[in-house]
Amino acid sequence: MRFRKLIPIISFALFLSYFNQSFSQIKKDRKSLKYSKTIKAEELKEKLYIYASDEFEGRGTPSKGQELAIKFLENHYVSNNINPLQEDTYFQTILPPKRFEKWWSKTDLTPKNVIAYIEGEKYPDEYIIISAHLDHIGVKDGEIYNGADDDGSGTVAILEIAEAFSQAVKDGKGPKRSIIFLHVTGEEMGLVGSKYYTDNPIVPLENTVTDLNIDMIGRTDPQRAKRNRDYIYLIGSDKISTELHNISEEINNLYSKLDLDYKFNDEEHPERFYYRSDHYNFAKNNIPIIFYFSGTHEDYHKSTDTPDKIQYDLLELRTKLIFHTAWELANRKERIKSD
Repeated sequence: MRFRKLIPIISFALFLSYFNQSFSQIKKDRKSLKYSKTIKAEELKEKLYIYASDEFEGRGTPSKGQELAIKFLENHYVSNNINPLQEDTYFQTILPPKRFEKWWSKTDLTPKNVIAYIEGEKYPDEYIIISAHLDHIGVKDGEIYNGADDDGSGTVAILEIAEAFSQAVKDGKGPKRSIIFLHVTGEEMGLVGSKYYTDNPIVPLENTVTDLNIDMIGRTDPQRAKRNRDYIYLIGSDKISTELHNISEEINNLYSKLDLDYKFNDEEHPERFYYRSDHYNFAKNNIPIIFYFSGTHEDYHKSTDTPDKIQYDLLELRTKLIFHTAWELANRKERIKSD
């Protein structure tokens, strides 16, 4: 082929390259990189060994063990100077659904969501929610179901993300939008805490930009066909906002380069994971969501889900991806739009 015949092809390739670059809205942010470095595997491990310890008795809803877990979360936010979302309390007391009224009436314990937040500096009335469920199964037949992965991993991920944002605030680099750290109770009983929150929101649902929900990100799925470790399942990112999905992809390409696996993203997948964690109550209200998940395993909902089996290097990588995504959503010029 003669060179002059190649010119149109080369010109078109250069045009495509320019087009893609010019329409790329996200650039690597040095501040996001700086504060993501505060998220460390050893700190996640230290927190999780406490949170999934026998002392917390599997964090059943309601239980004395869950009360200890709730106090642990409150103490973390107090010690890091992160305020409650409500003026005078980190707790949102949950009134029992009718199917549990008789059971809950037998105890004086009141299940609670734990909610902290960092106020946005430019758009304080726009909210990014990062959620995980604080509960697990509790004690069955004398065995403690520690729930290290389910959902201790998501819980400590939020705590590390909160610390990273808190450090940014201390340095005068706080987020433009407000960040809510939402720990919901009663997920194992049918998404009870998140449903209560969305039915009784503390900030208007229409002002909620997105919910980034974290449920089990500490291990690998033995049934996954691809055998690489550096992956994360994403569910729901494209259901309500294509823009959110595209941002998620681009943030991963810029910072984390994890293998984003959409195996369970189909709403009709037999496992129906889209409907099985707390993001779903936000999605039902047309709030864009991403559900971060690394899959089930042989210890799922068993007493053997213990912190010694967590892969902390992966937990760190996945937590950093969620932090970078939250940072971008909180600091971009325009609020993301629903389709």
